[in-house]
Amino acid sequence: MISILRINLFLTVFFVLTGCAGSMPKNIGITGEQLTPCPNKPNCVNSFSDTLEHNITPLSHAGALEWEKLIHVLTQQTNSKIITNKPNYIHATFTSKLMGFVDDVEFYQKNNTIHVRSASRLGYSDLGANRDRIEHLRQQLNLNMK
Repeated sequence: MISILRINLFLTVFFVLTGCAGSMPKNIGITGEQLTPCPNKPNCVNSFSDTLEHNITPLSHAGALEWEKLIHVLTQQTNSKIITNKPNYIHATFTSKLMGFVDDVEFYQKNNTIHVRSASRLGYSDLGANRDRIEHLRQQLNLNMK
């Protein structure tokens, strides 16, 4: 009886944890010279956003050296994976260690500025995780805030 309970518990935990990744959004990327707007949920930040809830300061000083430094910092993160790497656009994913939640993070180099968007795939709120991630990356890059 205890073995059956353990198996059921294991299967429940397994399916919960593996189900947290969500599927890759189809609406990310550059649209009209901007990153896709955030949804109407508090689980996304975007340097192109006009709303206080979603707006975040872009990373600045977007020369070739800073772009390469950004790529280096992203590859050094244990929970990140670069999905797309183009001359002016990067799409990376970050996976939480505990529950396996996946966030999509984008960088768009435009007019000497690195714009950012970070959004959770699942859930309503991210408890500030996406904003914290971008600010942590900003500190790692030693870039000045705009």
